[in-house]
Amino acid sequence: MKQGQMHRINLFEATKNIHDYSNFVVSEVNDHVLRAAVIDGEFHWHKHEECDELFLVLEGELIIDFEDRTEVLQPGDVYTIPRNVMHRTRSNGRTVNLCFEKADNDITGS
Repeated sequence: MKQGQMHRINLFEATKNIHDYSNFVVSEVNDHVLRAAVIDGEFHWHKHEECDELFLVLEGELIIDFEDRTEVLQPGDVYTIPRNVMHRTRSNGRTVNLCFEKADNDITGS
């Protein structure tokens, strides 16, 4: 669902019928993208060598595990993970979050 500038997008409408894992580009800003992700379960451990990630939770509870701690994000919470930090995201139910990152970031990580 990649969209350019000057186009209204309702994030709640764009994600309301998604129940399985999905991660897609909503819009582009310069050399960055805004991604929407729907997650119910866990994503694998990974890191992004060239890109920080900013998460904003819209719905549910996003859990981010690090090697030394866990952060639990609620709707309205914002969290930035610096590049090269090993992490995994997970949830215990349907969760919708936004991620702002460089357009060329490999979202699967390494």
